[in-house]
Amino acid sequence: MDTKETITSFRLESVCNSKIYKSDKYGLVCLSSDSCSYFNISSKGFFDKTISIPKSGTTVIFLLPQTINLEEFSVLDSVRIYEIDKIQLRKSEKMFLYHAKKSERIELKKEEINLATNNTRQIYGKISGLNSIQTSESGIGTEIGVRGLSAERSSNLNIRQNGYDISADALGYPDAYYVPPAQSIEIIESVRGAGALQYGTQFGGMINYRLKSCNFTKDSLVVESSQTVGNNQFFNSYNSLTGKKGKFSFYTNFLYKGGNGWKKNSQFNSKNFYFTGTYKATKKFSITADYTHYYYLAQQPGGLTDAMFEDDPSQSIRDRNWFSVSWNLPSLTFDYKINPNLEFSSKFFGLVANRKALGFLGNITRIDVLEKREMLIDNYLNIGNETKLVKRYTLNKNTNILVAGVRVFKGNTQKKQGLANDEFRPDFTYNNPKLLEGSDYLFPSLNTSFFAENMIYLTKKLSVIAGVRGEYISTDAQGYYRVINTDLAGNILTDETFDEEKNNDRQFVLFSLGGSYEVNPDFQFFANFSQNYRAINFNDLRITNANFRVDPNLQDETGYNADFGIRGMWKEILSYDVSLFYLKYNNRIGFSLKTDENLFNVYRFRSNISASRNIGIESLFQLNILKLAKVKKKRIALLGFVNMSFVDGRYIDSEEPAFENKKVEFIPNYILRTGLTFRKNTFSASYQFNYTSSQFTDATNSEFSSNAISGVIPSYWISDVSVSYGYKKFKGQLSIQNLLNQTYFNKRAVGYPGPGIIPAPPRTIYFTLSVSL
Repeated sequence: MDTKETITSFRLESVCNSKIYKSDKYGLVCLSSDSCSYFNISSKGFFDKTISIPKSGTTVIFLLPQTINLEEFSVLDSVRIYEIDKIQLRKSEKMFLYHAKKSERIELKKEEINLATNNTRQIYGKISGLNSIQTSESGIGTEIGVRGLSAERSSNLNIRQNGYDISADALGYPDAYYVPPAQSIEIIESVRGAGALQYGTQFGGMINYRLKSCNFTKDSLVVESSQTVGNNQFFNSYNSLTGKKGKFSFYTNFLYKGGNGWKKNSQFNSKNFYFTGTYKATKKFSITADYTHYYYLAQQPGGLTDAMFEDDPSQSIRDRNWFSVSWNLPSLTFDYKINPNLEFSSKFFGLVANRKALGFLGNITRIDVLEKREMLIDNYLNIGNETKLVKRYTLNKNTNILVAGVRVFKGNTQKKQGLANDEFRPDFTYNNPKLLEGSDYLFPSLNTSFFAENMIYLTKKLSVIAGVRGEYISTDAQGYYRVINTDLAGNILTDETFDEEKNNDRQFVLFSLGGSYEVNPDFQFFANFSQNYRAINFNDLRITNANFRVDPNLQDETGYNADFGIRGMWKEILSYDVSLFYLKYNNRIGFSLKTDENLFNVYRFRSNISASRNIGIESLFQLNILKLAKVKKKRIALLGFVNMSFVDGRYIDSEEPAFENKKVEFIPNYILRTGLTFRKNTFSASYQFNYTSSQFTDATNSEFSSNAISGVIPSYWISDVSVSYGYKKFKGQLSIQNLLNQTYFNKRAVGYPGPGIIPAPPRTIYFTLSVSL
């Protein structure tokens, strides 16, 4: 007997007389004369088999193992770029369970887009219902939101890199000031709504950036370099090194980006370094270490009023405003495959980072009188661990999956606000660091949680997935703030310092339930329900900003997501994914317009507005046009996609008549993205069209404010085109963004990078030359 696996014993049971034979340790058995020649053969971990054995001679028997433990390998598939793929995530990937959930898997190497500019509408073009904000052509920031949730700094999503948090503080301050450059990303994983219980409680779900790594099977070394130039002295240099030697493999890159920007006072430069190395100690055990360093400095040209935008969107009346970010992300992961059906992973991660904002923060209607500038500095120091266990088990002859784990996260944010010098350069030094004019706070946070999700197949086609997450959250505030009153001449009348301490502890349990019915491998129904929770934080309670105030009595937000959809593939010609969702928010935090005590300044007030509900449709269709037309040619393709979404968000059950049945802010009712890609051998060309309908920016649905921080964001549409050609180890790419030079904006900023309207970039042209050695 030969199974190519180690077998300690197997048994033969005679069909005729139930006589039992057992093999030796080598898998050999000697049969005496027997009147029956039919036997049942069984061995633990292998499929049973019934065979007929002749009464004389030697017989070799092969048994099929129930599971096969494969070594890690890579498949270089040049054919799939000429085909359409199912875009949803697999049932289980990288210790996560994605079955029966609304999800997308974007492989950037298959998308014909310019990665050097991090253009969000192109990168996320196939994630339905995703709204984005673009205020610069630099690509040094990504602001995205889903299902009608605000896209501001992606704060309504759990943003991860290689499975660990990269935001400032996942609970205390979830804003994402850093996102990895698109050129270092291999796959973007998106899960919405009911996927939250494995990685957090967010209403929006998760975005996970899986960065490139070494997947070589043999010892080798590869160098890649990509240089991009564009309008306004834009320059992007990406350089990477990938190698393998014995049990150790690594990938590292360095990226520099700089330019003057399309507006006056908008120069920028950034540097990004990333390293990941894996030591495969045994076939079952490996250790992976990651380190990311990211830094950028950008001048902020400030915002505009509606009238200024109509007159000239490229103008700037702020020349002393600067913004800086420094991010350091280490991680260490231990992976152990105990057996083919049981995997263990423990991931340690941390963050040492800061953000610095310097300049004149007054309303855009006020003139900068060149006095002392305001400065806000945040320092972040976080550490965490997430440990998971994945168990695959057989029940009713079906393979089921259980994922369970624990998480511990300790965050510490220091937030300062005071006055700096009156110069023009980016000098991030306080005038009075020992007693700031604004505030100085520490915001410690602690989060411990456990989670489990279990996918069970009731039949070969029908499955259910149930989940639970228990959370303990503690957020604190410790520090002081100053109140300085002056007369009209600027003389100080009163100067008081107030010490303050706050604490908010809570614990709760969330549940989810979903199901899937697979009519066949290419057609599936799915549905799920998941509770969600968003904890308030103290971080922005003491920011002094004339345009923005926060209710000190904010309460946590609770609610749930529910989905129902169908998805599948028709003859590898048409891929589809269509779903309905309902998102319920209790104690929703929103913005309304208020006037200060002197009836002079209009500001946005952040408070628990009321309950709200978002109802929507998310859909994605992909079409292989040449295959539909029955054109059969190798290495040639014409692929199209249509991404459509509709979302209606309304405030309900409000005690304030001004909010009842009003539209929820930052929700465009319609988002449409569609595109075509033509490929022939190493030539490729693509076109993408984007339309976003109008949206309000506050809960009262005001259409205009004098300082431009509230009002309507009008609808807009944009086209992008890209052409590339490869020759041997070289590849050239020409891309044009905003092809028809549309004038539009999609952000009204309260503070940085405004305040006021932040216009989006006009037509920009880029050329990229890449080489791989």
